Formats: sequence, C-alpha cells, structure tokens
Amino acid sequence: MKKYIVGIDGMMCQNCEAHMSKAIEENFDVKKVQSSHEKKQSVIIAEDIDEDKLKSVIEETGYKFVSLEIQPYKKGIFSVFGK
Repeated sequence: MKKYIVGIDGMMCQNCEAHMSKAIEENFDVKKVQSSHEKKQSVIIAEDIDEDKLKSVIEETGYKFVSLEIQPYKKGIFSVFGK
C-alpha cells in the first residue's frame, strides 16, 4: 500500500471535499480517501495509482492539480480500531 498526498487547489467547502473524494473513488481502486479544503489536499490509500490519470481526474472534476507526494503506508496497531 502507498499513501498519496495530492495537493489540490479550488476546493472551497465540505461539498467540494465530497465531490473530489467521490471522483477519486469512482476512478481508482482505493482503500481510503479523505479530502480537505482547508489543507488543500486529498490523501489516498491505495496499491497503485496512475499519476497521469489522477491529474486528469482532478482537472476534469474542476479543480487544479498542484502536487503529488507518495509515501509508504504502514498500518499501525490502532488500525484494527478503525483509526
């Protein structure tokens, strides 16, 4: 698993967050996605994501792709409790 931290510009509210998260979930096989208009980012947990397609999905949804950081994702002991 990998953690994708995607910088996104243009999200203004919780509806924007939901719109962005839904677009990502519909286009990729993700374990989890969480979007934040305040942090201007979406955090995605998934095996592999095509970076070009990700940028395209974000831009087609009406937001601006700013950056992408990929980190290894490690489950912690508290993951069994849904955290």
